[in-house]
Amino acid sequence: MGLELYLDLLSPPCRARYIFARKENLSFPSSGQHRTEEFRKVNNLMKVPAIRDGSFTLTESIAILLYLARKFKTPDHWYPSDLQKRAKVDEYLSWQHANIRGKGSKLFLTKVMVPLLTGQPLPPEKLEGVTEDLNVVLKQFEQMFLQDKPFIAGSEISLADLVALVELMQPVGAGYNLFEDRPKLAEWRRRVEEAVGKQLFQEAHEGILNIKNLTADKIAPELLEHFKQQLLKQTS
Repeated sequence: MGLELYLDLLSPPCRARYIFARKENLSFPSSGQHRTEEFRKVNNLMKVPAIRDGSFTLTESIAILLYLARKFKTPDHWYPSDLQKRAKVDEYLSWQHANIRGKGSKLFLTKVMVPLLTGQPLPPEKLEGVTEDLNVVLKQFEQMFLQDKPFIAGSEISLADLVALVELMQPVGAGYNLFEDRPKLAEWRRRVEEAVGKQLFQEAHEGILNIKNLTADKIAPELLEHFKQQLLKQTS
């Protein structure tokens, strides 16, 4: 059995892995069969992304990206061999989970999943607070990681840029255009999209950018459960 990649493109980590695999023409079957009992052999928690490479399985999203980059010896710019450039990629990937991912996902949950799961919108003052939390980390991202560079690690796109942008598209899909009035961030987005290919980028984000048409029955059960658990954390 060859390497299998399990994805759901409503998930930002899944979109990053999908774009990376497609961009680099990684020759393995991409499987969406993650709603079956068979998938428990890959990830007992029934969460995506996940991979199975023969008898080897891997479930953490960043670990999967690094595994693919190393296994398939993808171009150096994705995860640079230069020690300091690689450290900048590692620095962002370590920071992003509680910051860009954490705050962006919270806004998505607030604007999209709360009304979808409860039938009631969140109070405006609560939404304001969630939006401001995201704005704080966006400013930090520009100042700490982008600075005056084209990309996070320097002059070329890396895994850090790909992970960052797909996470930022989550609140965009929820109706918050965070690139408006942020020219540096907007220019960085343009460069990242051009580097991976605009058509591929749009293909991966078609679902999240049409999230207004989503109903609960269209969400994979394990992803819906993930959203519910996240919602409980945010409101407890």
